[in-house]
Amino acid sequence: MLYMVIEHFHDGVGPEVYKRFRENGRMMPDGLNYVSSWVEPDFSRCFQVMEWDDPAVFAEWTAKWDDLMDFEAIPVVTSAEAQELMRNRRQNSPMPE
Repeated sequence: MLYMVIEHFHDGVGPEVYKRFRENGRMMPDGLNYVSSWVEPDFSRCFQVMEWDDPAVFAEWTAKWDDLMDFEAIPVVTSAEAQELMRNRRQNSPMPE
């Protein structure tokens, strides 16, 4: 499943986040996949698309970073998947009389 992960950096920790990243990489366990990310110019938040099936791998990963940031994970689907879901919904809904 895909998730939009929003990392809310604690005040002023941007340099420490990037120092840890340079030294250790993302530190992601097997089963957690990074897709892409964007960072706000003021280094207050990072938006990442990630993928996992087992919530335990996300918890394992966030435990390595939770001293520097708080996390929000929102399940998402791609635009193509959303179109297919809506197409199937329309096809399976009863016709109005």
